[in-house]
Amino acid sequence: MNYIPSTYWIDGSDVPLLNGKNSKILQWAMKCCEWLPKAQYLLLPSIYELESKVVDALKANLSIPVYTIGPSIPYSSVAENSWNPNNNGYMEWLDRQPPNSVLYISHGSYLSISSAQMEEIANALDDGNVRFMWVTREESPKLREICREKKMGLVVAWCDQLRVLLHHAVGGYWTHCGWNSVMEGIFSGLPFLTFPIAMDQPLISRLIVEYWKVGWRVKKDEKMEDLVRRDVIVVLLRKFMDLQSDVGSEIRRRAKELQVMVQLAISENGSSHTNIRAFLSNIVQTGAKRVQLQNA
Repeated sequence: MNYIPSTYWIDGSDVPLLNGKNSKILQWAMKCCEWLPKAQYLLLPSIYELESKVVDALKANLSIPVYTIGPSIPYSSVAENSWNPNNNGYMEWLDRQPPNSVLYISHGSYLSISSAQMEEIANALDDGNVRFMWVTREESPKLREICREKKMGLVVAWCDQLRVLLHHAVGGYWTHCGWNSVMEGIFSGLPFLTFPIAMDQPLISRLIVEYWKVGWRVKKDEKMEDLVRRDVIVVLLRKFMDLQSDVGSEIRRRAKELQVMVQLAISENGSSHTNIRAFLSNIVQTGAKRVQLQNA
């Protein structure tokens, strides 16, 4: 499908909303599109440089201002508060790990993977001797074994994600491809292993792998019943966490380029910073005009 000129080519499988099982969600999404002409502004939680063709196409086809104001992540709080007494020891654990040696794993808080898939991933981590920090509320006997006996991993129910991603010990991000989580990973300059589960995640996975070129796929689509086996995962893990490999070095170089791009966008006079100021200025001017009309 390529309905918007000059944008990404996407496959129907990248849009699970088109699946009949998601008809209610699709109807809701279409309703939002119907409301768009009634809006006064369109705010996008992205940055212009990351999706310039998409933004330009929207501006050309919409009669309202379009502002990219992302990333919508708590980056300012990380700079303001470097220590958090409620981190349950995970930052101290990271402090003890070698630089770029830890794979951070999170499948988000809304949906989860099956227990069988969790065991496959845990066994692959064990087979590959990969250090990891996994955020999950689910139980896994294999994970407990790795953490208790081999001391190669840490499992927590919650963490200050952006602070963890910025830690020098973290060298990669296994993600479900939620948009804000991906923005945090890009802000932190990390390469990705993508494991989309549902909604817009397969499409975001495609952006990461094929367009931004900062990651590799573990799972190619959202079909929950299809297990990715440990032997497939362990090969990918070893290549991904090998800091000396040419392919690994290339996606890390590209990840650092995107990190600089995002940081410039939110800096003084950067695209997102400028758009936020323009949006606020537009609101003030519109409000002033309404007051003048009311008093006329």
